[in-house]
Amino acid sequence: MPLPTEIANIIGFAGMACIVFAYAYITGRERPNPFVQHGVNLLGAALLTISLLVNMNAPSLVLEGFWAAIAIWGLVKAARNRGGDRRPN
Repeated sequence: MPLPTEIANIIGFAGMACIVFAYAYITGRERPNPFVQHGVNLLGAALLTISLLVNMNAPSLVLEGFWAAIAIWGLVKAARNRGGDRRPN
């Protein structure tokens, strides 16, 4: 059963709100929590991907793939640094 366009749009707007929130969060905080920053970005990319699978836009879909990959990279770095290892990656 395909996802209705209206529901896909609501999911897409939720994803967009996540990404805007994450950007505002890192801009407004002196020391943002990387798990919040990258986790919300990953959620936003996932939600936008769901919307884009219904309302296909190939360039935006590729962008969300990169956005998710970078967020996962950030989460992995944050998890590694959580143990006290502060070496730059």
